[in-house]
Amino acid sequence: MRYVALLRAINVGGRTVKMDRLRELFEELRFRNVETFIASGNVIFETTAKAAAAESKIEKHLLASLGFAVPTLLRTTEEMAVAAAHDPFPSHPPLTRQGILNVGFLRSAPPPDGLARLEPFRGEGNTFALHGRELYWRAEDRRGVLAIPIAKFERALGCETTFRNVTTVQKVAERYCR
Repeated sequence: MRYVALLRAINVGGRTVKMDRLRELFEELRFRNVETFIASGNVIFETTAKAAAAESKIEKHLLASLGFAVPTLLRTTEEMAVAAAHDPFPSHPPLTRQGILNVGFLRSAPPPDGLARLEPFRGEGNTFALHGRELYWRAEDRRGVLAIPIAKFERALGCETTFRNVTTVQKVAERYCR
């Protein structure tokens, strides 16, 4: 199976890991055809392991090797392609240059009232949509994204989350998910 590993807390907050080193760490786990995509913790690889087992294996190895926890969320290349192609806000006008669309990848399915739990984060030009295990966050002003830490989303939805700009998601899908 081919997976995309979305690593949180890589190359932010002083936790710098060169992509060559990250690739080596994944190869130490005997994953095949390991590639990294931009320096924000995106690793594409192949394994026969199931997603949950691979996530756990990666997290334990990165903690032991790097000395800090690296939450790891996996998507198959098919799941990543679906996330990249989904249009969560078809009735909204295109974003201006100030705006941004991010995709949050959730460890597990959100609760049935997931959108209601995000209600406190609306306003200030924020709109949310859930689709499977993905949270789409449309921010009319990209500066507002910094005002809501990931931990708030995790508490609201009850699971680990990592975000990527939709452009990055689309580029990963275009390059690796065909």
